[in-house]
Amino acid sequence: MARQVKVWYDAEADFLELQFPVKAGYMRETNNDAVMERVDEAGNVLGFSILNVSHLSQEKPLEAELLAA
Repeated sequence: MARQVKVWYDAEADFLELQFPVKAGYMRETNNDAVMERVDEAGNVLGFSILNVSHLSQEKPLEAELLAA
């Protein structure tokens, strides 16, 4: 089944956000300071955001745990 994913990048804020699906939710911290997860009221993951995208290392991947309810 296909799922729509929305991607936003704000170059001025150096901020990337992905949402799947796009619906109301709130941001919550992860185990990585550069990554926030967007969850709904039940704690289901709706997407995530990455801060300081242009400063990411090209030598290793960015890793974070998204905690689903």
